[in-house]
Amino acid sequence: MSELEHAVNKEGEVALNKVDDALDRMDQGQKDEILNNFQSFKKYLSERIELAQNIGLSEETIAKTAEKIAGYLAANEEPRNREEKLLQELWKVGDQQQRHQLAHLLVRLAQAEG
Repeated sequence: MSELEHAVNKEGEVALNKVDDALDRMDQGQKDEILNNFQSFKKYLSERIELAQNIGLSEETIAKTAEKIAGYLAANEEPRNREEKLLQELWKVGDQQQRHQLAHLLVRLAQAEG
């Protein structure tokens, strides 16, 4: 896969417009493994946040990426457990600022998991 297809380039910059494409390319089996269990979801998110921090992404950039991913999940994936259903419902009723805050909270939740 070329660098042009990645959401994060070698300088550690995130192309938020490529996040949806990266998620679309993810194998359905891998998505199921991550999303079927909320603990698995938090663990996966925690690992990705740690990687993002290791390449120097700021908390704000990580939260913006989490916000983009959450929007994708809310629009394209059915909740597989009650926690995901609650997150989806909160996402739907929130305005842009509230969704951004929710993304920050998800990042913190995942960091606490790690």
